[in-house]
Amino acid sequence: MWKRLSIAGLLFALSACAPLPPLPGDAAAKRFEPVPDRAVIYLVRNQVEREFVASIMLNDQPIGATYKGTYIRMVLPAGTHRIAGMAGDGGSIRVQTEQGKIYFVDQRTMGYDTLTRSTFQLVDADFGRSMVLGGTLTSEVIR
Repeated sequence: MWKRLSIAGLLFALSACAPLPPLPGDAAAKRFEPVPDRAVIYLVRNQVEREFVASIMLNDQPIGATYKGTYIRMVLPAGTHRIAGMAGDGGSIRVQTEQGKIYFVDQRTMGYDTLTRSTFQLVDADFGRSMVLGGTLTSEVIR
């Protein structure tokens, strides 16, 4: 029994480190097209760091996770939106958005395995675009 659990644990650990294949919307998201009646926020985690999952919430609802070299694209009504880590990750940012505009949030993480701490910072469009172009889409939220 222990041997099976050890093998299962090893397979799980290896799968957590495997690169993610791009989602079908990755190429379209990298065109950076504004949405006339909505705001677009790119949450990008594209720096060199350890390989671990950082689960993300939008307005207190889980929306997915980021990994090293990935991003989440959110198409939302204009207004204030809160992006935050989940569970023990208390990092958060509030982004005030307007219709037809695009915003970029840089997520930086630190921690060990399940103890992740995120910091979020709004960044300029040139830097944000370059991070997205080097990343892979993990999820898209359209509301």
